[in-house]
Amino acid sequence: MKLIYGLGNPGRQYAYTRHNIGFLVTDFLSEKWRISLKSVSRELASGRGIIMRVPVTIARPLTYMNLSGIPLKGLNIEVEDLIVIHDDMDLPAGSVRVKLGGGTGGHKGLDSIQGALGETGFIRIRCGIGRPPEGMDPSDYVLDVFPEEDLPMVRKQLENAASAIEMCLRDGHVKAMNTFNRREKEPAENT
Repeated sequence: MKLIYGLGNPGRQYAYTRHNIGFLVTDFLSEKWRISLKSVSRELASGRGIIMRVPVTIARPLTYMNLSGIPLKGLNIEVEDLIVIHDDMDLPAGSVRVKLGGGTGGHKGLDSIQGALGETGFIRIRCGIGRPPEGMDPSDYVLDVFPEEDLPMVRKQLENAASAIEMCLRDGHVKAMNTFNRREKEPAENT
């Protein structure tokens, strides 16, 4: 069974913040595939179902971001069966990229997961949130709600992240990476 794990912070005040894009993607997937999430412990909400003919558990921690790995400790999950959805300041706002393994880039949720599992070889669905404006603290930026004018872009990002996860399940992460990680070509310089 695949575990689709969206990162974020619990609580209403964080619901529509940039840091909670992982929660928003799990909400989108659970609604689309009619998999309801319920608290299964003090640390985890999850639901089981089928996506693209693959048995899955959609889950999210009920801990804060920097403790995201704690709920995974008791699940006996194989690292190759884990798909983690998280925000990424190193990507342009609205973008979606797929990555297998690698470092954490200082992301506290990924740091916690790596600490809990002792491995980093899981699939990541990286949801770009862009960089904070000059002079704004990065932690204030990620905990700030999406501005209203960005909501259409965020909706499209949720759809794309869900499509990337569905492609990982149906066709494997390599095809998803080839599809979602294409860079826009730079315009040719006049010589």
